[in-house]
Amino acid sequence: MSGHSKWATIKHKKGATDAKRGRVFTRIIREISIAARIGGGEPNTNPRLRTAILAAKAANMPGENVERAILRGTGQLEGEQYEEATFEGYGPGGVGMLIQVVTTNRNRVVGEFRHLMSKNGGNMAEAGAVGWMFSRKGEISRAQGSGQRGQVAGPRAGGRSRRSEGRRLRVVHRGRRRMRWKR
Repeated sequence: MSGHSKWATIKHKKGATDAKRGRVFTRIIREISIAARIGGGEPNTNPRLRTAILAAKAANMPGENVERAILRGTGQLEGEQYEEATFEGYGPGGVGMLIQVVTTNRNRVVGEFRHLMSKNGGNMAEAGAVGWMFSRKGEISRAQGSGQRGQVAGPRAGGRSRRSEGRRLRVVHRGRRRMRWKR
């Protein structure tokens, strides 16, 4: 039985699915905008844009949204301009770290990462100090629910392990002094 109102139940379910779809669309729009800004707005000559458009079609994104994202990325429409930034630094124990982010405000992100690194025993490095040690070979991901828990990520301090389970972990700023991990 649906309780007092069946429409209320439907409304809440629709709201939840729309919120999930909106998060996926936002992520894809960012990728399309960045790809269009870097390589141009023509999918035939820009493989990154072509891949992002295929991802949009797989997520059932309307064609108008894709076109708007391309126009925004090439600068023909006004809106937020997303840019990729790569930071280099040393973590605890001198471990080299290469951090890649997508942001609308590069200066804000630099300050946040500098604070995060210094708070946890690391420091930011100049461009090229760590990057020469890395070469991109691919991406490791795991579908949600496949395999045993804890296979991809090892234990962290406190005995618990951080598991991605097919989702990417991101740092979320809460308040002035606390940082926490969120899926």
